[in-house]
This record gives sequence, C-alpha cells and structure tokens, in this order.
Amino acid sequence: MDADFHRTKRLPPYVFAVVNKLKAEARAAGRDIIDFGMGNPDQPPPKHVSDKLVETLNDPRAHRYSNSRGIPGLRKALAAYYARRFGVEIDPEREAIVTLGSKEGLANLAQAITSPGDVILAPNPSYPIHAFGFIIAGASIRSIPFQPGPDFMVAMDRAVRHSVPKPLAVIVNYPSNPTAEVADLDFYREVVDFCRRHEIFIISDIAYAEVYFDGLPPPSILQVPGAKEIAVEFSSLSKTYSMPGWRIGFCVGNQRLITALTRVKSYLDYGAFTPIQVAATAALNGPQDCVAEMRARYKARRDVLIEGLNAAGWPVKAPSASMFAWAPIPERFRDMGSLEFSKLLIEKAGVAVAPGIGFGEYGDDHVRFALVENEQRIRQATRAIKAALR
Repeated sequence: MDADFHRTKRLPPYVFAVVNKLKAEARAAGRDIIDFGMGNPDQPPPKHVSDKLVETLNDPRAHRYSNSRGIPGLRKALAAYYARRFGVEIDPEREAIVTLGSKEGLANLAQAITSPGDVILAPNPSYPIHAFGFIIAGASIRSIPFQPGPDFMVAMDRAVRHSVPKPLAVIVNYPSNPTAEVADLDFYREVVDFCRRHEIFIISDIAYAEVYFDGLPPPSILQVPGAKEIAVEFSSLSKTYSMPGWRIGFCVGNQRLITALTRVKSYLDYGAFTPIQVAATAALNGPQDCVAEMRARYKARRDVLIEGLNAAGWPVKAPSASMFAWAPIPERFRDMGSLEFSKLLIEKAGVAVAPGIGFGEYGDDHVRFALVENEQRIRQATRAIKAALR
C-alpha cells in the first residue's frame, strides 16, 4: 500500500534489509554470524559520561521538555571543541544546534532548505541520507565523485554549467562513509572558493573526524577563511564516544542554514532528552583519554582485518581514517555484484558485510567492513573468508 504515496515511491528498496534478513535467518538456524555490516560501536560509552547520565536522571527537573536547539551548556561545549580541535570560532547562540544524531539533522536541514526540483550534488557512493534526505524533500540528485581531487572539481564545474536550476548545495563527507577517503585543507579551499563564487551551499559531514590512525587529524571545512558564509558541518558523538543509541549530534556554521534548521526542528521535536545532553556535555568537556583509546582499538582491528584479508588472497587497502574498510570485490566474483557477493559471504563464510550498492550504484563493485568485532572474531572471519574464496 505505501508504494502509492508520493514520497515513498521515490525511495528504492532498502538494500541492507535483504542482508539483515539473511543474517536473521542464519542466526535463527543456529549459525554464528560475524557481523561487519553496520557501523555500530560495540563498546560502552566512557564511564564518566554514563555516570553523568545517571546523576542527571535523579534530578526531577531533568525529565521535562528540553530545548530543540540544545541546552546552552552543550552548545558552549561544541563551540569549545571547535576552538581547541580546529581553531574555529563558533557562536553557540547563532551558529550551533544540537541534533538527534547527524542523520536526523541532515534530513531536517534538507526539509528546511529544499524546494521541489532543486539540484543537490552528492558523492556516489555515499552514506544514504546524504542523497535520500534531499530526495525525500523533493530534490534531484546529481552524482559527483567521492574522491577529493581534480575529478571532483571538474564534476562541480560541469554541474554548474549544465544543471537547471543551478545546484543549491553540495555534500562533502571526509573521512568518508563508506569509502574511508580523507580530504585536506587544500581541497577544502578549492571547494569553498568555487562554492562562494557560484553561491552554492556546502554541507559537510565529519562524523568520523576523530577516528584516524596515521597521526594526521582530519580537518574541518570551517577552517577555511570565508567558509562560514556558505557552509555548515554536521558531526555526532556516536563514534567518538561510543554513544550511537543515544542519538546526539550537532550542526555548526552558517547562521542562515542553522536558523532554517532550528525553525524546522522547533515544529518537530523538543530536543534530545536533557540527561543525554548533559552527559554529552561531559563527554566533550571531560578527559579525552577515551578518544585515544577508541582510536587505538579501531587501528588494531583495522590492522588485523587488512592483514587477514590480504593473506586470504583479497587485496584491500588499509584505511587511514573512519571505522570502515572499503573492499573491492575479488576479481573473479566481481560480476556477481555486491549484494550477491554479500549473500555468498553469509552463506559460505558466516560473515556479514554491507553491500556497496546500498551506498549508490557506483559502489556496486565493493563491500564495506565495519570494525565492530574484536580482534579474535576478525581473525576467525578472515580464516573463514579464505576458505570460502577457495
């Protein structure tokens, strides 16, 4: 029945639901499935964050409606984070808003700024909400390369010259989900310069900015002078502090876009539960040893996974950031496509991955591994994959 509705007709079948169904069936049959499918952190939040949540729960006033923009203390903590991490000044009153995870924020910003028929430039492959948040809002998506570099800029220029109407906004996501690509400030300078000249908004997603392995912290696009004239940036505490189910994220940057998002959200929600916002403030303002430990944990898992896959005869490049490995399907299986290959890994190896087609048609020759299993399970998985590929 829902296929008759205008907005749902624009959404294709959810590819990941097919894999999830296969996983559920295998587990129901008593099989052990090693699951790399979802970027769902497996560790609990830092103790001082959970302790602050419990402490705040005991305050009777904490259970009332919150503020859809986010409590002032958390917005100030976000501004302090940007100052110390990126050297960027954020006005917590006019340039910051708390969201129910970055996914909700991106979708609601799309609703706030999009008119039917607007053109949005989105990487392909990319995290689904980057395109589908705008598709649901009535926009048309024009795909651009996911790699930062000359091809990206050429595609932007071509889109400006040949799109009617001119693109409203471009999405950038580095470190990337699913591809783990990273960008540097030189690339961001080019993007900002181009978009300022052509009056195109930039929507940056840096949810994985703290998950890096080679000593080079990924930058923020807001570090580029003048970026705040056209850009906002979304992030999340989900990965940095292992708080995915808490649904807490934020958006900072251009005041006009923040105001639009604030106005839409004021009609839709009363903000995240206050104790969660207070605990999120403790995460950002408190000791950051837990972030370094998170990085070390994902790096160790990355190393075990990449070593094991290469030993299995499956060459995969080690990502320098994010909690994902973007793996090209082995040559002799490539014609299957990513969904059928993902099914094969579940059936023959007991290993679940995310099919690249779920991130866009240009991802169909890859699968994505999320680093959410411990090192012992990763070794077990790569041994099973080696046997299956034989």
